[in-house]
This record gives sequence, structure tokens and C-alpha cells, in this order.
Amino acid sequence: MAATASELPQVVDSAFRSAENKQRDQYRHPVETLSFFGIKPEMSVLEVWPARGWYTEILAPYLKDKGKLTIANFRQNDGSLEDERKIFWARLAAKLKQDIKKHPDHFGAVQVEEFDPPGLMQLQQVNQFDLVLSFRNSHIWNEEGYLLDVYRALFDMLKPGGTLGLVEHRSSRLSEISSRAGEGYLDEYYVIAVAQQAGFILADRSEINANPKDSKDYPKGVYALPPTLAMGALDKARYLAIGESDRMTLKFTKPLVP
Repeated sequence: MAATASELPQVVDSAFRSAENKQRDQYRHPVETLSFFGIKPEMSVLEVWPARGWYTEILAPYLKDKGKLTIANFRQNDGSLEDERKIFWARLAAKLKQDIKKHPDHFGAVQVEEFDPPGLMQLQQVNQFDLVLSFRNSHIWNEEGYLLDVYRALFDMLKPGGTLGLVEHRSSRLSEISSRAGEGYLDEYYVIAVAQQAGFILADRSEINANPKDSKDYPKGVYALPPTLAMGALDKARYLAIGESDRMTLKFTKPLVP
């Protein structure tokens, strides 16, 4: 099926997507979120760190006929990785790459790149993408101390006038100087300030992915909530009732002229 802007809901409702993934639409609002970011079927789009590919399986069929999707995923494990979290990320990246190869009718020709800050951040595509998307990755980059460097790299990859779309777990506002509060959460004003320092202009913000039930004060931070449910059986019903995290949804643009 050739995708057009009006068919984004049909792509989201595709039989290819599992019932488990569709269940999360109520928290992630993919049609509204991607529409807010201004996606068009003829765009060249970069998705950064897609993990299991929840958004990839929506983006790829939508773009495959008229546009182009590139994913910048974590690098493959060549045996040198020692950090358990990075080994896990590499495993997810390999699994998604296999899934894309296994289902060409659904995904089309997705270009796969490796992106492993801080050492591997520069893709070959400079000034090439109409839209760069990052879903719930910024807290990791901030924890590791290279959020600004990543945003600068994404800035370079975008065409002048292009859009950066960010969705991130949102903390409560504590002070003018705080960046995060609770594991996995980031302050919205802090994220905006870092993006602006990287050269971006804040074009708009949305409450599409807000969740007022999220009190952001759990023993294991955002990971206590679904889908991770890091607390196991302890208070599981409570966390399921809250749902996925409260999230900022931010739209930035790269200036047409430096």
C-alpha cells in the first residue's frame, strides 16, 4: 500500500503490528505525535536509537514508497563491549536489523547506521535529513554526559530548515539549574536549553504525551512504570494504573541560514 499523509492511521492500525505494540498507542499517540512533528511520506527521516523498533515499524512502511528511512542504532557487539547495558542495546540493534531484513514487504529499504556516542556520532549524511526523531533517549545521553554533543551531531545531520522531534520522560520542575529528578526523567526547560545551545530553534511544544497520573517519585524512577515494571510484582497494579510516563513532546527547527 502506498502511504500518503491521510493513511498514517492505517499504517498504525496495520495487521503487521502486534497487539502488544498497539496496546501502547494509548500512551505514545503515534499518529498525533508524528503529525505534530510534520512528517510527510516523501521525507528523508532519521530515527535515532530505535531500540526494538516500536516506531520503526510505523515509519518504515509510511516512508518506503516516496521517502527514505534511516535508523541510527547502537553499534554491533564485536566482542569488545563489557558494559551490560551496552551489550543489551547491541542485542536489540541486531534483532531489529534482522527483523527488517526478514520483512522487506513491510519495512522496505531501511538504511541502517551505527550510532554510539561519544565516539561514533558522525554519520555520512550531513545536511541530508528533513526530519530527525528521538524517542526517550535523551535521558541516557544526559546521564553519560554527552547530551549536547549528540544534539550538535543531530543538528549537523539535518537539512537547513529541517525538524528535530523529541519525546522524553518529563520530570517535575525543581529549580532553574536542575537537569533531572528521578531516574530516567529530564527537566523540559533543561532539554530546550541544551537544544538551543546546539543551534536549534524551539518551534513548538505539545502535551500529546502528557500523563498527569505520573507522580515521578518511584523507587526505580521511570522504570517502575510500564513497560519496564522494574519493581516486579511489588505495587504492579498501581504502576499499571498509572500507565507510561509523563512525556514532553518538543519540535525544533534548524535555521535556514547559520
